[in-house]
Amino acid sequence: MAASVGVKHGLVSRRSSVYRDIFRNTSQAAGKQSSARTASSSARSQEPLHNEKFCLELVRSRDYDGFVSSLLLPEEARRSSLALRAFNVEVAQVKDSVSQKTIGLMRMQFWKTAIADIYRDEPPKQPVTAELWRAVRKHDLTKQWLLRIITERERDLDDRAYKNLQDLETYSENTQSSLLYLQLECLGVKNVHADHAASHIGKAQGIATCLRATPYHSSRRKVYLPMDVCILHGASQESFIRRSREQNVRDVVYDIASQAHVHLQHARSFSLRVPAAATPAFLQTVVLEDYLQRVRRVDFDVFHPSLQNRNPLLPVQLYLRSWKTTY
Repeated sequence: MAASVGVKHGLVSRRSSVYRDIFRNTSQAAGKQSSARTASSSARSQEPLHNEKFCLELVRSRDYDGFVSSLLLPEEARRSSLALRAFNVEVAQVKDSVSQKTIGLMRMQFWKTAIADIYRDEPPKQPVTAELWRAVRKHDLTKQWLLRIITERERDLDDRAYKNLQDLETYSENTQSSLLYLQLECLGVKNVHADHAASHIGKAQGIATCLRATPYHSSRRKVYLPMDVCILHGASQESFIRRSREQNVRDVVYDIASQAHVHLQHARSFSLRVPAAATPAFLQTVVLEDYLQRVRRVDFDVFHPSLQNRNPLLPVQLYLRSWKTTY
């Protein structure tokens, strides 16, 4: 009898030990699964923050003026504006980042497909597209403007100088102005006068950007300035590649800068009819005006070293203009 009890006790002890091991292993496995789920959930919750930070850093490094201007937007529009500017940077840098047009066309096709997927609520898993999808959903952004930016940048892959100022204005309207139309949508502004102002500001900005980029392009033996203006003043492409400071080269710069100034003045002629809510989208005029004034002070020498330096007072000037709610 004692032996029988001992055997039973031994079996119960072993069984209890086995149960304890099973329970311990099950608990550990459950703990690991719980930790994995927690880590996965944490990663998903941190993903939007990562996407937002990625766009912010991209714009800060590649479009500093746009970055500073975006920081002064109302909070509900700021993140979406940075997403739009990050998208614009990604598409704009395709031309300089590829050695063959075919590769550039493939990248542009990626963005066309990405836009289609965004409007189907199936954005590619990429920081910029994820943030852009968020902006599209939040503000019901117009698909046409996004596609127009891509299409115009795609045409620009031909890598040719603009035939005339009108060609440069068309390019600027389809890229810079389209970006402004989208920013107005982020601000909830639907106003025909604001649209007219955005059109002229975008053209002025595109023209000024072409001038600002001339030293960089000339260092790569490329010239994109309108050919009709160059021919009018007898300035060859080689003159710009050699960074000539002769009067005929300055005259070309003067004519182009003057056209940007005309568009800026046209944009400001609508200021009394543009709603105050739209003015944050037009703060880039501060940057534009600053460049045009500086190029005038150096007698339209587009290669002057001072033009390559960033104005340290620009953030203050932008803040003051935003405080006055004027552009």
